[in-house]
Amino acid sequence: MRRRNKAPVSPLPQRHGIDAVRVRLPEDPERCWGTVGAYLLDRYAAAVGAGRIEAMLREGRFVGADGTAADGDEPYAAGRHLWFHRDFPAEERVPFEIGVVYRDERIVVADKPHFLATTPRGRHVTETALARLRRELGLPFLQPAHRLDRLTAGLVLFVVRPEDRGAYQTLFRDRVVHKAYEAVAPYDPAVELPVTVRSRIEKERGVPAAREVPGEPNAESRIELLAHARGLARYRLVPVTGRTHQLRVHMNALGLPILHDPLYPVVRGDGPEDFGRPLQLLARSLAFTDPVTGEPRRFLSRRPLNGLG
Repeated sequence: MRRRNKAPVSPLPQRHGIDAVRVRLPEDPERCWGTVGAYLLDRYAAAVGAGRIEAMLREGRFVGADGTAADGDEPYAAGRHLWFHRDFPAEERVPFEIGVVYRDERIVVADKPHFLATTPRGRHVTETALARLRRELGLPFLQPAHRLDRLTAGLVLFVVRPEDRGAYQTLFRDRVVHKAYEAVAPYDPAVELPVTVRSRIEKERGVPAAREVPGEPNAESRIELLAHARGLARYRLVPVTGRTHQLRVHMNALGLPILHDPLYPVVRGDGPEDFGRPLQLLARSLAFTDPVTGEPRRFLSRRPLNGLG
């Protein structure tokens, strides 16, 4: 079995809790790139503009393993590693704090607020749970063991040390973590509960909403009624699988769209975030057997849901 080489350590510290980007100069049998600058322009100019790449080279933003700035006119050398920090987009701060329900030398269990992405992606980079927690807790190697949708609040398990990460990520990959959610949605006495919903869900890249399609089911959720009043109800949702937007899709399919959902049943147009109307979906509990210590773990979110608590 071929052993993968360990990735070299970045010479650049994190900025705002975000790692520097590492790029390895690829093999160039056709000699397309005579210089380092030619390669960087070929790779990144379409995304950020040739002028920006040239400016970053002049500013010494691309560095080698020893931290020395790369010159754009340096001869191309396949296999060389470079690091740089991308330009962070301007981001509106999510006006809610992250709770921490548990922390030890191996894990952090965070209580994520609505609207805050778990990890950097797209236009959400520094305003993410990962970047905030790295800064606030002073844990530069922190990584999530799983992801929670940006609009969903509740529990996310983070791993402190790189050597422990695989063990905790495997729990989620193998579906041996018991997760339970709560949601507020319309109450309909005609919907018989509890119910297990099974369907096939597909999500196309670039399309905001997922959809149910004919075919072999790939998504399963159990839905229970907890309480109801004034036309609304609080539900307990237990996903067996983990498809994108699965709980939101299944609740909508029952005719019980989750309160303040901007995608189901109707996709709303882009606009400023309405922080006063968060999606009423919460990752309430996480339970698993710790893969390092063997002890049972169970954590509960302290966040309320509007309407029925």
